[in-house]
Amino acid sequence: MSLEATVEGLAVELSTYLDTNRINQVRRAYYYAEQAHEGQMRKSGDRYITHPLAVAHILAGLKLDHQSLMAAMLHDVIEDTGIPKDALSEQFGEDVAELVDGVSKLTQIEFRTRAEAQAENFQKMTLAMARDIRVILVKLADRLHNMRTLGPMPYEKRQRIATETLDIYAPIANRLGMHAISTELEDLGFASLHPMRSRYISKAVDKLRGGHREIIEDIRGCLQEKLEERGLPGRILGREKHLNSIYNKMKFKQKSFYEIMDVYAFRIISDTEDDCYRILGAVHSLYKPMPGRFKDYIAMPKANGYQSLHTTLFGMHVNIEIQIRTEEMEHIANDGIAAHWMYKNEPSSVTSVNQTRVDRWVKGLMEMRERADDSLEFIEHVKVDLFPDEIYVFTPRGKIMELPRGATPIDFAYAIHTDIGNATVACRINRNLGSLSRPLQSGQTVEVITAPGARPNPAWLSFVVTGKARSSIRHTLKSQKLAESLELGRTLLKKSLNGFGTRLSDIAEAQKQAVVNHNQVNSFEDLVSDIGLGNRMAYLVARQLVSGAESVGPNQSVKGIEGGDVSVTIKGTEGMLVHFAACCKPIPGDPVVGVMDSGSGMVIHSDTCSRLPEDNEGRSRLTHLTWAKDITDEFSVELRVELERQRGVIAEVANAVAMADGNIERINVDEQDARFGVVSVVVKVHGRKHLARVMRRVRNIKAVTSINRVKY
Repeated sequence: MSLEATVEGLAVELSTYLDTNRINQVRRAYYYAEQAHEGQMRKSGDRYITHPLAVAHILAGLKLDHQSLMAAMLHDVIEDTGIPKDALSEQFGEDVAELVDGVSKLTQIEFRTRAEAQAENFQKMTLAMARDIRVILVKLADRLHNMRTLGPMPYEKRQRIATETLDIYAPIANRLGMHAISTELEDLGFASLHPMRSRYISKAVDKLRGGHREIIEDIRGCLQEKLEERGLPGRILGREKHLNSIYNKMKFKQKSFYEIMDVYAFRIISDTEDDCYRILGAVHSLYKPMPGRFKDYIAMPKANGYQSLHTTLFGMHVNIEIQIRTEEMEHIANDGIAAHWMYKNEPSSVTSVNQTRVDRWVKGLMEMRERADDSLEFIEHVKVDLFPDEIYVFTPRGKIMELPRGATPIDFAYAIHTDIGNATVACRINRNLGSLSRPLQSGQTVEVITAPGARPNPAWLSFVVTGKARSSIRHTLKSQKLAESLELGRTLLKKSLNGFGTRLSDIAEAQKQAVVNHNQVNSFEDLVSDIGLGNRMAYLVARQLVSGAESVGPNQSVKGIEGGDVSVTIKGTEGMLVHFAACCKPIPGDPVVGVMDSGSGMVIHSDTCSRLPEDNEGRSRLTHLTWAKDITDEFSVELRVELERQRGVIAEVANAVAMADGNIERINVDEQDARFGVVSVVVKVHGRKHLARVMRRVRNIKAVTSINRVKY
């Protein structure tokens, strides 16, 4: 057995950054795990302990702390050997036991479907990450070694593990800035899912690289010469293109293999930020930069903490991609959040900012988890945050906000705070009023305008892109719909009970419970909510409450209008569960009735509407309504105006409506001949008196021959 594959080989590696006492603690964890796994073998035929040791080696390469390495040694002990968490806590301390428990819990649940498995897994990861981010680092190292040794597994299991790796683990590694692990997981997953394609692309890359070696060396030589000429420190590395990345570009960007590979990529590592910008100037003086291809991720880091200067040059008849960064930025680009432990004793602004970003992301995941109804909805919200293609916008005070490409001012508002998103009514982009649905562009300054009592609009769900915005809007709308359905249901039930000469407060709790049981719902509130949603008739529930649960069957019809002559008062601003019929467009002052629409609440019609049911059973489902006296809302009315054709007559009609304080929503010329025309106008009014004033103004125009209100 080679030294690398033993605990002593690991100890040698750890001696570069850990003291003897901590190395001995890691060694002790190894011997404990070795004893616990005695007799257990892997599918490959190796002793099981080789797996925890390999995971610890991966974490040692990231220079993780001794507790993470101990957890790596012990991560399968609870699950596979029956040793309880308390025993580990006694032996190795609470922190290590918690880490081991966190890693174990990520793989312990039985699932019904693969989508559900991934979603549940991700929820558990979120909880584990929130408690201690090192849990996910140990899990990623565990998954990386499993992917490296996937060969002996059955085909079905290989496919499942590889798919899960590409869908969840690689994106998480990328989101935590761990580029080296992320790309290896992607390439291993790709090779497992598509072995033939992987081998073909790999051979093509090797062949092409061999043929281009001379050009690569020439470019490297020119770059080195230019840096020495300017006295700039910098080591130049060639950059490999990864197989999964090449495949995805061919598949999704419709590029040929040779198009992708016809780019020569280099990375220049320097000492300081200042040197990075000087090197940028030097390479731009050597080859011509391509317009629009320069990106400064040092001044504005990516969401996962990545920093670098990117530029594309044209020289030696080929495109040359160059990344310029410091040593510390290189560590963070490769190891992401794991680099935090490397610099723990000498923390820098870069690692602390990176830690803050990860903390903010994990906190956002926790918020979304609390709001989601189920794990599948949660992972739907999260997926966009795992594949970010960022834009950078500014708050009015100059703070930079990172958002996914396509994000709107609503996404920006929710990124600041959920309460601000919920109360948003308008926005300013670069100090001018802007559209809430238009995608933002990098560099814009965004200011959100809020109003007390404002609520999210369901239409926002059609254009927001961030998981946080989507989950917050859905959560608020669900809560709002529940509250409104309870209020409307209670109003309708009280009104029906009045028809029986009874008040809700007079009904005994035992009687309510009997009706709840009879209707097979969880609680009386659920029953009332169902009435408000239009799923149950208030009259039937009232009759059950008064006469006994079995007195009326759930589908039995009833005669007469619900609750006799008692009517329900409406204000017109009831919210999501009260809608005004588009056919007859009722306005305050019109005699109106309510029709319960299953799942959607109440639709208000004019009582002369032709769409209302005419049979007794249908009429029995109507609710008498009266308008409140202090209505200030505006309501849509359609008018049909017949007029003589004259120059400017449409403008005269619009002016007349405005003079009567009306607001035109829409105006159309429906039909016309040489002398006459018919115009339909949809106007916003406060009620019947206001409508009469508008119609009088329009009728006074000489060219108007008649005006009528339209009701279908």
